[in-house]
Order: sequence, then structure tokens, then C-alpha cells
Amino acid sequence: MNTTPPRHSVSVSGVITDDHGRVLLVRRRDNQHWEPPGGVLELAETIHDGLCREVREETGLDIEPGPLTGVYKNMPRGIVALVFRCKITGGQLASNDEVTAFRWADETAVRQLTNEAYAVRLLDALHDDAAPAIRQHDGTKLIN
Repeated sequence: MNTTPPRHSVSVSGVITDDHGRVLLVRRRDNQHWEPPGGVLELAETIHDGLCREVREETGLDIEPGPLTGVYKNMPRGIVALVFRCKITGGQLASNDEVTAFRWADETAVRQLTNEAYAVRLLDALHDDAAPAIRQHDGTKLIN
């Protein structure tokens, strides 16, 4: 019998919006998927520090974290994602080792470019009148 406790990891994502109701997507170099910028939180860093670091690494932008817009769990992989709406405070978009392209996307483009598990994060973040969403998914599709 395995007595090792289950492990989870925590990721953070920043949904950066513009004045036209669009969100910034990055195309990941490893799988060519469009997603919001973000990544795994390091053990010794705060949530906001990790969010700022990940967004800076993937986009070249400095951000100010805003409200938490959702908590999402990838059930098969045990990844809990914390998603925050953010605003740009400096820097410039620059491709890098992790990201090959950037795109500002409206709600229609978000639905077309991203799988359901990522689209819902972006769409939840665009609706600032609601409490943070709490959702589960299988890596691609939402699980009720």
C-alpha cells in the first residue's frame, strides 16, 4: 500500500485586458496552444510574486495583479490554478524560450483559439461583477 500523500501543484495565470475588452494570449512554444500567461508557483514565493514573475518571463510585461477571478483544478494532473485579472504597468511584449507569439483576443476568438478548460478562465476573468469561479476540468473539458 502506498502511504505517500497525494501531491498537488499550484499554478498562477494573469488575464491581461485592454481597453477594448480583449485579453492577451500567448502561444506556448512546447505545444503551440494559446493560453493566458502563467506557470507553476515556486515553493518559497508569494502568490503575487509568482504571478508577476511568470507573466514577466512569458511576456516581457510588468503587471499589477488585480482580483482573483477563478480557481480551477485539473483533476487528472492535480494542478490547482489561481487566475487573476491584471493590468500592465510597464515592459514590452517580447517572445522568448517559452512563447512564440502574442495575440489580443475578444470573446469569440478566445472560444476559437483555446480549449474549454482555458477559455472559461479567460471568460470568467472578463466578467468582473461575479465572485471568483471554482471549476474542475480534465485538462481540456470542464467537469461538472
